[in-house]
Amino acid sequence: MGIFRMYTGADGKSHIEELDLSAHPELTSPIATQDIAFREWAPGHFIDWHPAPRRQYIISLSGIIEIGLEDGATHRFVPGDARLVEDTTGKGHTTLVPGGEPSITAVIPLT
Repeated sequence: MGIFRMYTGADGKSHIEELDLSAHPELTSPIATQDIAFREWAPGHFIDWHPAPRRQYIISLSGIIEIGLEDGATHRFVPGDARLVEDTTGKGHTTLVPGGEPSITAVIPLT
C-alpha cells in the first residue's frame, strides 16, 4: 500500500513516483474537494493512451489497476494504493484491469 503521484514531466511524458508522507507533509493537511465517485471496471477493461481529465485522487478499493507509460514501464496498483493523478497533458498513460477480478476505485476530483 502506498501513495503515488502520476505527473507530466519536462519531457512531456507521464511519470510515476512514490510519495513518502515524511517528505510531503502537505499530504497530511486537508485538501479542498467537492465530489467523490466510485467506479467499477470489469476484468480486461482497457483504456488506450489518454491524459487524465483533471487533477484527482484515485484510491484503489479492490482489484488491480495496471498503468502503462510511454517508456514501456507498467505499474500495478492494488487495494489501499492512492494516486494523485496530475498527468493532464501529453500522451498520458494506458489503463488496464488485469486478472479475473473487477477493479473498484474511489475518484476524488481536486478543485
